[in-house]
Amino acid sequence: MLKLWKWYQNCLAVNPVKTQVISSGFLWGIGDIAAQCITHSTSKKRLQLAVTDEEFKINWKRVAITSMFGLGFVGPVGHFWYENLDKFIRLRLQLPPKSARFVATKVAMDSIIFGPLDLLVFFTYMGFSAGKNAAQVKADLKRDFLPALALEGGIWPIVQVANFRYVPVRYQLQYVNIFCLLDSAFLSWVEQQKDAPWKQWFNFFHSLEDRGGKGGL
Repeated sequence: MLKLWKWYQNCLAVNPVKTQVISSGFLWGIGDIAAQCITHSTSKKRLQLAVTDEEFKINWKRVAITSMFGLGFVGPVGHFWYENLDKFIRLRLQLPPKSARFVATKVAMDSIIFGPLDLLVFFTYMGFSAGKNAAQVKADLKRDFLPALALEGGIWPIVQVANFRYVPVRYQLQYVNIFCLLDSAFLSWVEQQKDAPWKQWFNFFHSLEDRGGKGGL
């Protein structure tokens, strides 16, 4: 395990972008496999189906599509985002590193900018990759974006406080990538839930907004 860690450190030092791209693709693929297993397990319990484990088959096409998201977006964009975010706050805003304001500003910018962008790109990409048209992708975004943003909004800021406060900048991407394994499983699970009853609570607010907009015309 120690040798593997040293090998990864060396790869990160020599080829940081390439290493983050490959590791992100790998972790997001593993996360999607976990999401498929969780979805299958919960559907069995909910529907009380007597389904044997042999009947469950992993959708490898979906795994490949999700891996490409980590490979093409999370890896390269995340790499430059976290490095430039640190430089911007230190050099432009001139906040002392590790201070409460420094960490709070980082967490706020990450939550306001990168978090929503990540979700928007993920659900849009997954929709078009599944062969859906623009109207269907828009409907899926309306269904999935707010629930995912609300649930992630209660977890990622806590994760990032520890990251920005205690983890050296050169290792912050590794830290985020580890949690991306859980995040990819969560987002894939949310996307696979389709019109699950728990999402209707968020759709209720959409309905109120639509009614309010129509009433104001």
